[in-house]
Amino acid sequence: MAGAAGAADTAGAFVTELVTGDDAFAGLGPAWARLHERCGTATPFQSHAWLHSWWLSYGRHGRLRLVVVRHGGELVAVAPLMRVRHPVPALVPLGGAITDYGDVLLDDFHAERAANALTAGLAAVARTALIDFREVRPGGAAERVYDRWHGPRRRLPDSLCLELPAVPMTELVARLPPAKAQRVRAKLRKLTALGVRRRVVPPEEVDGAVHRLLDLHRLQWQGRKVTPEHLRDRFREHLVRAAGSMVRSGHAVVTEFRLGPEVVAVDLTLLSRRLAGGYLYGAHPGLRERGADVAVMLLDAFAEQVGSGLGPGPDPVPGTLSLLRGDEPYKHHWRPEPVVSRRLLLARRRTAPLLSAVVCDATARQRGKEALRGWREREDGDGSGT
Repeated sequence: MAGAAGAADTAGAFVTELVTGDDAFAGLGPAWARLHERCGTATPFQSHAWLHSWWLSYGRHGRLRLVVVRHGGELVAVAPLMRVRHPVPALVPLGGAITDYGDVLLDDFHAERAANALTAGLAAVARTALIDFREVRPGGAAERVYDRWHGPRRRLPDSLCLELPAVPMTELVARLPPAKAQRVRAKLRKLTALGVRRRVVPPEEVDGAVHRLLDLHRLQWQGRKVTPEHLRDRFREHLVRAAGSMVRSGHAVVTEFRLGPEVVAVDLTLLSRRLAGGYLYGAHPGLRERGADVAVMLLDAFAEQVGSGLGPGPDPVPGTLSLLRGDEPYKHHWRPEPVVSRRLLLARRRTAPLLSAVVCDATARQRGKEALRGWREREDGDGSGT
């Protein structure tokens, strides 16, 4: 392995390297961006801007493990990983819990040979660690690595994501039963009557807009259960830094919603060639108090942004509107398709016991969730309320 153990594939044209330095990670930006555009399965969460920003805020010195493959000097594959010690020694994707999809990048033009080289590189790097790819979208590039893996392996279900087709709002409404569609049209008219206006924030104003988003997000969840990480300084630093870079490259759009001169909501949508995801928003509680349906407002903007060709690449209209992770009831109003991400576990023979331990733990956790869900459904059904 070049830069580590000195390895290349049999033809000598695909060279694999292990990158562990922060400066080297930063320097991969331009080549990484080109590879991201040549990987049709890539989501916005595999962009260099997102992952490098995450590393600056969340990474731990000495843990970085980027397995990269070059062909003719150009980057053709990347597995963005880091080393963890608990609960078992493992290589896990960068991005952590705030990242909805994990994956590797493979150049579409060299996918077969790049995947072969990347798989061999991962096997060499793994040594005594398990490789644990989390939140891989079905059809993701990591599945090519999984298919080529010669050691013990397991595929498990991971988080549920809900997806809609990337079509105009009129078509999304037409998918609904007539009574629901009529209510949504009334809610859209209500937004117009209130005078809610929206605008796409230009790159030079993104930093301030993302700060406002997070301030409004904190306000809207005040006194209620909220994801604690969204309130932390490191998350704010990461999101402001990543969003600015991603807006400039076409991988994100920030939208402000105003009532008169006041900004009452801000939304961040992430974009890739085939997928757009509504990542986070903040909305003033006064919007709902005035009868505005925030979910309808956001989806209307979301559909318009994607349909207007704001995404990256030569064909800038993604095919999927992802509502990302979570099974919240309001998402189901739109009749989305449930898509379960995958957890791909790869081991060598010496680390097979680690794989078994992780599979047993994941299975036990899933059974516990199912038992709790069943108990709650029975409680709701009999109305005992004990």
